[in-house]
Amino acid sequence: MGFKCGIVGLPNVGKSTLFNALTATAAAEAANYPFCTIEPNIGRVGVPDKRLDELACLANSAKIIPTQLEFVDIAGLVRGASKGEGLGNQFLAHIREVDAIVHVVRCFENPDIAHVEGEINPIRDIEVVETELMLADMESLEKRLPASEKKLRAKDLEALAQFPLMERALKLLKEGKPARFVQSSPEEREILKHLQLITSKPVLYVCNVAEEEAATGNALTEQVKELAQREGGQAAIVSAAIEAEVASLDSEEEKTEFLQSLGLSETGLARVIREGYALLNLLTFFTIGPKEARAWTVEKGAKAPQAAGVIHTDFERGFICAETISYADYVAYKGELGAKAAGKLRLEGRNYDVQDGDVFHFRFNV
Repeated sequence: MGFKCGIVGLPNVGKSTLFNALTATAAAEAANYPFCTIEPNIGRVGVPDKRLDELACLANSAKIIPTQLEFVDIAGLVRGASKGEGLGNQFLAHIREVDAIVHVVRCFENPDIAHVEGEINPIRDIEVVETELMLADMESLEKRLPASEKKLRAKDLEALAQFPLMERALKLLKEGKPARFVQSSPEEREILKHLQLITSKPVLYVCNVAEEEAATGNALTEQVKELAQREGGQAAIVSAAIEAEVASLDSEEEKTEFLQSLGLSETGLARVIREGYALLNLLTFFTIGPKEARAWTVEKGAKAPQAAGVIHTDFERGFICAETISYADYVAYKGELGAKAAGKLRLEGRNYDVQDGDVFHFRFNV
């Protein structure tokens, strides 16, 4: 299981430059005018994880396969997008299909790159985009509530579950607050997901800064971080220009050297992924062998059979047990044989909660 993040923001904030760098492709044309991205561009990238490399080395794996992260580059929103301005309806529909929103905010000055609002103000920019998304959600709920109310009177089970949430979400939106702030139980949060409200999705703010501010940030990024903290969200600082430069370098040595020269220890991609994982409550487990070392992703709280199902539905259907070694034990005892000899291999059943870094071998019978 990977996850899909929609990259949104006003025009000319660096979305497509960041997308190109993250996916190391030229699929999205980065240009100094609005709507240069007319169709959403999708790019899949491997999630960098040093643990996977270490496990593969211990197992002498012939192939290394990281888990995948999917980015969808969605064209810049403008005021009036919820009413169709700037091809808004088309783009709003694409945002509904993603798991989380990566909201790129311009936190750099550059007179050569026009700003659609006339001046650099990240908090205002966030409010412009958020307002359009809230208006779109309000319109969606106002259209759906009458039909849901009819089903409610007919004692429809789905309507009984959805209608109170829809009413609470609409009330909140009318107060100028996104649907992700609706007070809800874990069961209701699952229902809220199925309503496909744009503003119910978790948001990661990505502050795009100038190269010289990538390591330290600036006064504008501090404003965005404070906003994210108030919302209980996440923020990351990235220089799209640096990411583009790193993507153009051939070797890992060159990339590391370049980053170190700027006072950076990792790429923006690594930061975005780490914050994205925290945002979506994801964790990684591994399957390790001589043929391949592979990373997989599940949500926190997933049981062992669900993890098996990520690999193949038959594994979940016929699940017997999971031979389990923690990452720390696998490394400490130099691989599977050493961990087994030390008594660190466990047989976990259907009710086992997957832990981040677990190395699994699933037993199943179909």
